[in-house]
Amino acid sequence: MMTVKDAWEDFRRYQLDKEINNMVCLVYSRKESDYVEKCWKDVQVGDFVQLQCNEIIPADILLLYSSDQNGICHLETANLDGETNLKQRQVVKGFSNQNTPFDPELFQNTIVCEKPNNDLNKFNGFVEQPDHKRIGFGSESLLLRGCTIRNTEIAIGIVIYAGHETKAMLNNSGPRYKRSKIERRMNIDIFFCVGLLFIMCLIGALGHGIWNGNFSECPPYEVPDANGNYLSSALAGFYMFLTMIILLQILIPISLYVSIEFVKLGQVFLIHNDIELYDEDVDLPIQCRALNITEDLGQIQYIFSDKTGTLTENKMVFRRCTVDGNEFSHQENAKRLETHKELDSDDEDWTRHQHFALPVIKIEKPDTLKQKNTKPLRRCQSARARFQGHSRKKSLGRCDSLQSQVAFSSTIEKDVTPDNRLLMKVRDAALQIESLASFPSAKDTCSTTSVTDFFLALAICNTVVVSTATEPRQRVTAPPLMKPSGISLERIHQLLQRLKLANLGQSFSLTQSSSDLGANVNAKNSKENPAATDSCKKDDISTHTCSNSTDGDYDGDDRADAMPSTEMRSASLDEVFGSVSQGHLQPEFCYEAESPDEAALVHAACAYSFTLMSRTPEQVTVRLPQGTLLTFDILCTLGFDSVRKRMSVVVRHPFTNEIIVYTKGADSVIMDLLEDPAKADINMGMKLRRIHAKTQKHLDWYARYGLRTLCIAKKVLSEDDFRKWANFRREAEAAIDNRDELLMDTAQHLETKLTLLGATGIEDRLQDGVPDTIAALREAGIQIWVLTGDKQETAVNIAYSCKLLDQKDTVFTINTENKETCESLLDLTLEEVRKNSNVERTKWKFFGISLSSSLPASVAPSPDIGLVVDGKTLNVIFQGKLEEKFLELTKYCRSVLCCRATPLQKSMVVKLVRRQLKVMTLSIGDGANDVSMIQAADVGIGISGQEGMQAVMASDFAISRFKHLKKLLLVHGHWCYSRLAKMVIYFFYKNVSYVSLLFWYQFFCGFSGTTMIDYWQMIFFNLFFTSMPPILFGILDKDVSAETLLSLPELYKSGQNSETYKLSTFSIAVLDAFYQSLICFFVPYLMYKDSDIDVFTFGTPINTISLFTILLHQALEMKTWTCFHWITMIGSVLLYFTFSTIYNAVCVVCNEPTSPYWLMEDQLSDPSFYLVCFITPVIALLPRYLMLAVRGTFRASPILKAQQLDKLPKEQQELEIQRWRSGKQATRSTPMASPSDEVDRTNSNLHVSQFLGQAAVTPHGNNDTQGLSTPEMNHLRDWILNGEGNSSTRRWAGEETTAANSLARPCPGRDLLEPTRIASPGPFASHLTSDNAEELTPGSHRRSVSAVTL
Repeated sequence: MMTVKDAWEDFRRYQLDKEINNMVCLVYSRKESDYVEKCWKDVQVGDFVQLQCNEIIPADILLLYSSDQNGICHLETANLDGETNLKQRQVVKGFSNQNTPFDPELFQNTIVCEKPNNDLNKFNGFVEQPDHKRIGFGSESLLLRGCTIRNTEIAIGIVIYAGHETKAMLNNSGPRYKRSKIERRMNIDIFFCVGLLFIMCLIGALGHGIWNGNFSECPPYEVPDANGNYLSSALAGFYMFLTMIILLQILIPISLYVSIEFVKLGQVFLIHNDIELYDEDVDLPIQCRALNITEDLGQIQYIFSDKTGTLTENKMVFRRCTVDGNEFSHQENAKRLETHKELDSDDEDWTRHQHFALPVIKIEKPDTLKQKNTKPLRRCQSARARFQGHSRKKSLGRCDSLQSQVAFSSTIEKDVTPDNRLLMKVRDAALQIESLASFPSAKDTCSTTSVTDFFLALAICNTVVVSTATEPRQRVTAPPLMKPSGISLERIHQLLQRLKLANLGQSFSLTQSSSDLGANVNAKNSKENPAATDSCKKDDISTHTCSNSTDGDYDGDDRADAMPSTEMRSASLDEVFGSVSQGHLQPEFCYEAESPDEAALVHAACAYSFTLMSRTPEQVTVRLPQGTLLTFDILCTLGFDSVRKRMSVVVRHPFTNEIIVYTKGADSVIMDLLEDPAKADINMGMKLRRIHAKTQKHLDWYARYGLRTLCIAKKVLSEDDFRKWANFRREAEAAIDNRDELLMDTAQHLETKLTLLGATGIEDRLQDGVPDTIAALREAGIQIWVLTGDKQETAVNIAYSCKLLDQKDTVFTINTENKETCESLLDLTLEEVRKNSNVERTKWKFFGISLSSSLPASVAPSPDIGLVVDGKTLNVIFQGKLEEKFLELTKYCRSVLCCRATPLQKSMVVKLVRRQLKVMTLSIGDGANDVSMIQAADVGIGISGQEGMQAVMASDFAISRFKHLKKLLLVHGHWCYSRLAKMVIYFFYKNVSYVSLLFWYQFFCGFSGTTMIDYWQMIFFNLFFTSMPPILFGILDKDVSAETLLSLPELYKSGQNSETYKLSTFSIAVLDAFYQSLICFFVPYLMYKDSDIDVFTFGTPINTISLFTILLHQALEMKTWTCFHWITMIGSVLLYFTFSTIYNAVCVVCNEPTSPYWLMEDQLSDPSFYLVCFITPVIALLPRYLMLAVRGTFRASPILKAQQLDKLPKEQQELEIQRWRSGKQATRSTPMASPSDEVDRTNSNLHVSQFLGQAAVTPHGNNDTQGLSTPEMNHLRDWILNGEGNSSTRRWAGEETTAANSLARPCPGRDLLEPTRIASPGPFASHLTSDNAEELTPGSHRRSVSAVTL
């Protein structure tokens, strides 16, 4: 059966491999002078391949041509990192300015690149031209195999790696044969049975020799050979040894393997038909693809999970924001998210989102942007193109396929209900421009500017690609034509100039930078490659297009003198709004974002009518609430990276001609880059401090509420400062040595002295039931690791959202690329956590005196420690032989997050834990990037319906939602392990007990190898009479109900500890079998002693008694009795008597010279037969019964307690379960911390800056707060955030935002490996503190309280 199953699995893999290998692509043929179709398996290195939109890439290809005018090619990398959002790839610089299609015949260059490797994020090489000029390229120009071309009509490249040398294939470690833990244990016990059989046979051989040696002459039953010679004693003993092997060979439970296969089939059937594991939304039940490891589901100790698509739905929802220190709760939007339910229905048409415009002056109930008759939301499906049946044709752009093609575009993400108060501020900002007759007050002007800049930053500070509903995945590079509004562009321009002049005295703009970046730059040298998205653009005064007209150029010196006339107020704002509302309906836009955060922010800006209309590498167009289109020139884009933790875009304002830097990033970084309020005047400084403090308070609340926080800031540059910085940036881009460090320095120099605009709180939409599932699995004693290729900040935020990390946890983050630094950090962190960990010591009691061992028996993971590492650190750990220290540190951690991990690194982590710690592992993922991890674990689970079928095809079980893992492990896993373990133990007991009867008889038959039981009875005993009850027991038995197992997850620990099947239980079962065989043999022997019965008449009662004893033993182990159990138990007995009666009646000369004829009939007429069949099983099973009774009386295990709970009435059972859980929580709880400790609870981050040459350990923390789910608590939070409470309430809230010191730096003259310590009362501050600490600076807004620098 197993062979057939494995052969079927291999055949299915062969079919899939064949299908992929025979997929076709266009490869250039010099013979045909055109692109011809070739199979993937025929693609070789050096081939020119033409790719079309929505086509899967067949090999690792260097991009040489793109139909995009800017040389950009967009990829969907779901097969590599599980993300459906788009990534940009750039044509190699020397080939980006092609006005004609790429001709492979004219390619005369030489490409030099690194050898094939499995690093998905690193690729270096250069193109050497015929004139020996070299052009470098990196991973930004490499198209990886398995990715999908999006948003690009045609892309042409040359194959760099093909076949098994591609990075995707090198990250696939291949499948392995998996054996269950019980099977491995069972094989060891089989060897024990072989050894036991050898001892029995050896005793029989020796006994036969001794018996024959007692005769002075050869016994009459010995038959000589033809020459009259008798066998020697040694040879006779050897022959008897072989005879005994044949006689006792049933001691080896061969039938056990067959029975296990039937049991596993039944278990798989029950799991597959569990209605609670069926997902009605996608119409998918659980798939059990592996039949041989079902029992491993009940023994899992470590879970390795992917993040994107596994824990989350990858849906970011805009929830709250703070602007200028004012918090806007968006309660209407929260109510919409709570009341709306998503619905999957492919054939259901639903109302599209209508963009919000501001013609409606009466803002009374903006409950939602959708109309009243809109239909429920539905879940957005993945846009990933599958291998199966993919088409090479370009997308047809059907409207109904929009939601299935665009990532981060589900209705729940797009629809944002504006906040009433913020909506009024946006309206007032628009009215301010219209009604500006004289210079407004500075307060109103600053507020208006902050609101406008805040939403402009949300709209343009990103890399979002705009497409339309009619052409999804086709980029919009020019804004659509609009009906002209009732106000002229000149009017808007002059009003903005007036607003700028009014704000000159109170401007937040920066003064000219004092540091010299270099010599003055000629304007001619500022011209840059228009295709580069991460380089500076020309700084000449560029034209800008608004609607259908074009304004002229404005000189930077003249625009300060331009005073608009106050007579330009002919058009009222109401007329403008009316003209916009009556104009042509704008097409619905689709936003292709590299991250769901960007998409959520752009949709939020669109909800307030700051609509992103189009984007190119040079320009971005935004529609304002008045309906006017503003086109900003993009001068430079500084992309997000994990070191800076922010991104910036440098643009030129189309009206004011100012150069503005819009920045967004993590609050822990942005708050330290703000302009120092002390350098401003007194009034402005006080206002800045108040805004910073309020914003920090709001950020702390957002973080405690589980929201992803981002700060928004801006900076205004002068023309001279920007020219100097642009020159510095170009030099850094052209550098060969230390290029990354120089680029980082330029970015950090630009992103300083920022003006804070506000902050946002975004909720990552977790899958339903993820926090509850993780909490239950944790309670079950399972360690959960998250291995993701996503950004570190995103992974940490998700960990907090899904309760993998708690706000009170101490989280150590290790980011380094240096082996010595990594080793020092591991040693330092390990030393610290050991001091604060709970070490359990083994205790004994001797005459009432407690004795403890001097060595720790086990180390329990500390409940408040988490660890975060990135992919570069994992490389250092694996290559630097630091695995043991890493694993030792993880033993003290309740959670481990591995970010930016490649598929190969994921599998290496799983293998490391599985092999070194000797634990049972489970991996769960949904994408092709998780295949290696799934195959490396003991149990692999794929999430179906998310990112294709690669993970499902490689998995052992496939589920549709992460929450199904809870019942799959805690219920079905526990049942499968308990059933199978008990069945295996029972089979060993049964075989040893039955074989021992034959062995005891040898002492009374001269060790002649004869039996007292008929051979057919012996064969049918295991084959029919005792085969069905244990199989049914292994399929249907339930020691504890499903409800109790779900309510008490700690019951799962019995399977983790192998309490049912281990050496002690196996030994007890074997000893019990020997005892019962002695009783079953010698009680009938004493009963029939000195009688004249024959051999078979003596053996028939023994065989019958053994049957009764074995079946009753099974009955004692059964915890669930159904009609099937009764039928099999009674049926086995009836089958035995029926067969024996018929066989003994018809078999007259079946076994010469003895005959079993009429034996059973004679026994049934003998009263002594009934007496012995009643007394013997009772005596044999009495110790087993007493052992079960005593075990439940003196020391009841959790399983026995749970079995007692199942017998109680429903109400009493629930009450007892609550008491049980409350008692467990009381024992695990720790003493209440002091208020200062609550403030200083730390989240530790071990940050290593590769550019500053230092590694810093930065513990920082947040307070633990109660969940604010009720409307009253939400109202109280909003009341406090907006400063509406009394002084005591505000003081209480302010205490929670205690500022901490900035990051410690190496002191002059100190060793870099000497820790610089800062005093902190946190739990891990004893080692990380010293007297030479930096004092708290009022300008620092880090939430860290201690630091150590290596």
